[in-house]
Amino acid sequence: MKKSLSFFLFLGLVWASMAQIMDPVKWSFQVKDLNENQSELVFIAQLDEGWHLYSQHTDPMGPIGISFEFTPSKDYTLKGKVSEPKPHEEFDNDFKCTVRSFSGRVVFRQKIERLSSKDFTVKGTYSYQLCNNGSCIAPDDRDFTFSVKGASQPLANDMVNNEEPTPDTAAETIQEPEAATDTVLTTAVADTEEQPEGKEQSLAVVFLLALLGGILTMFTPCVFPMIPMTVNFFMNSTDDKRASRRQAWFFGFSIVFLFAILGAILTLIFGPEALYFIGTHWVPNLIFFVIFLIFSLSFFGLFEIKMPEKWINKSDEQADKGGLLAPFFIALTTVLVSFSCTGPILGAALVSLSTSTTDRWVSLITMLGFGIGFAAPFTLLAMFPSVLKNMKSGGWLNTVKVVFAFLELAFGLKFLSMADLYCNWRLLDRETYLALWIVIFGLMGIYLLGKLKFKGDEDLPHIGVVRLFLAILDLAFVVYMIPGLWGAPLKAISGFIPPMETQDFNIERTVEEHASTITYSPGAATQDLGTRKYADKLHMPTGFNGFFDLNEAKAYAKQVGKPIFIDFTGKTCANCREMEHYVWADKEVKEILTTKFVMCGLYVDENTIDLPEEEWITDNNGRVLKTLGRRNLYYEKSMYNMNAQPYYVIIDPEGNVLTKENYKYDRDVQKFIAYLNEGLNNYKQ
Repeated sequence: MKKSLSFFLFLGLVWASMAQIMDPVKWSFQVKDLNENQSELVFIAQLDEGWHLYSQHTDPMGPIGISFEFTPSKDYTLKGKVSEPKPHEEFDNDFKCTVRSFSGRVVFRQKIERLSSKDFTVKGTYSYQLCNNGSCIAPDDRDFTFSVKGASQPLANDMVNNEEPTPDTAAETIQEPEAATDTVLTTAVADTEEQPEGKEQSLAVVFLLALLGGILTMFTPCVFPMIPMTVNFFMNSTDDKRASRRQAWFFGFSIVFLFAILGAILTLIFGPEALYFIGTHWVPNLIFFVIFLIFSLSFFGLFEIKMPEKWINKSDEQADKGGLLAPFFIALTTVLVSFSCTGPILGAALVSLSTSTTDRWVSLITMLGFGIGFAAPFTLLAMFPSVLKNMKSGGWLNTVKVVFAFLELAFGLKFLSMADLYCNWRLLDRETYLALWIVIFGLMGIYLLGKLKFKGDEDLPHIGVVRLFLAILDLAFVVYMIPGLWGAPLKAISGFIPPMETQDFNIERTVEEHASTITYSPGAATQDLGTRKYADKLHMPTGFNGFFDLNEAKAYAKQVGKPIFIDFTGKTCANCREMEHYVWADKEVKEILTTKFVMCGLYVDENTIDLPEEEWITDNNGRVLKTLGRRNLYYEKSMYNMNAQPYYVIIDPEGNVLTKENYKYDRDVQKFIAYLNEGLNNYKQ
């Protein structure tokens, strides 16, 4: 027994000498005085090569973005939100969304207005997630303190302190749990310090790229459906060709004006977050859904949308004089609804408004080019109905209206889905959404074949070739969507439908689970582990089963006589998902994990689950940890001297580590199997 204990102590010492808290970012903090009453707090992050952190405006379905919280004080008031540079944007196949990230040197800024004539401090916390190609570091609250001079004191812009921040005074790094709070270096920053590196892009090139981007935006999920409303308005606006063209031109000008002018004002007043709010928050998306639903019901003939009689008479009077009020409001509706797709794009471009004069010009040119590109197709469409008016009228006009009604109804669900995802209502899971689309487009195909009739439709003795081919394309699209009900990826429309993670039934996942029960003898993946803490909110990967509380896992491991496989993981850890997909899914690995181990998943970023008061713990800095994620992260750092994920530890029911080294991110399946077997062999000894 003594030999065995000595062996484990030896392994622990070897392991402790090799594991370490990862420190991939150095923080420094500065204060820049802007005038007698305003200052700018500067957060500077220097990331090691290969590492990146995420934007404040990261998609809710993606990784955790950086966030800042300022302690309220009567000594100052915040001016706007924390600004950030333009992030790198890339669609991530693991998260199924666009991920916005930073690398290298990143500067965040927060303007404040000084209300006190005496020196004061600005305190708060910030939190962020870090990742590279092999590891992720879960977010943890970090404290900051800025020392700011009083408003009545003379400015110090001519004093520049180039002293490097030291661990005791400035630089907050991801270090030992003992690192408590940050005392921040206060210094004035020269205006030339943050000049962008490299050559500036030509404004003409920026304009042309923005113009192209605006045109291509026409084909995004939330802009394309605006076509029916635009066409419907200009088809019924006026019989005067000159007045119609004038309205169309003013309609296009209004879109450019709203994008370039009002968009800039909105960002300057409220910050770029306002555009992200319109594009992603559930409230505007729910409003857009209601708008599309109302238009759809109107196009189906349930009711007719009319303005008050007084407004109509006034509009008629203005029409004789070239009144342009109506097209302006149609343009306003078009711009507002399109924000769900254009808002995040514009927001990223407008972030640079708070930096230098050159960047401001680039942003304004970008908005102007984008607005013109976006408005051009709509302006052409606005002029197109005048040509339709000269064509032979008939029942086909009502057919166009009804087809638009089907499209409005289908695309309106996109906005309801965005609100549903934001609030996690689970009303429109992927299969529910697809079922509704299949029915909607199926009925539209039947309508095009003349088998359905609506109010205003004429008898159809036969259908034309164009109508037949439209019906064929529509019904082929319906057939294409049907496999999606069983988990087919449907890449052609992936931007329109909810992510795969919301689908309850996935035939690929079901086959994998069924295969595991046939191939392997009954083990941990198939047996009932009973009532477990947090099992209603947390889940192991498909085909695996385990605990989410280490004490429960230890008690069960003693009962069944097995070692414990601890998985330090995170809900937003892309590298964790890669290990599960490429390594855990291997047949031999899966058999070992599900039959030889008691599995325990410790989520280090699950801070929505509050612990009962009797389970709160106090870390080495005196902070009380009240959430499951913070407790798990502290356990990983304090016990194993590691703060990155994925991180795997094999222990016995008493908590002794059973391997020389713990396992980090490495997709070598044979190496992982050797690691598991090492733990099993030492446990038997």
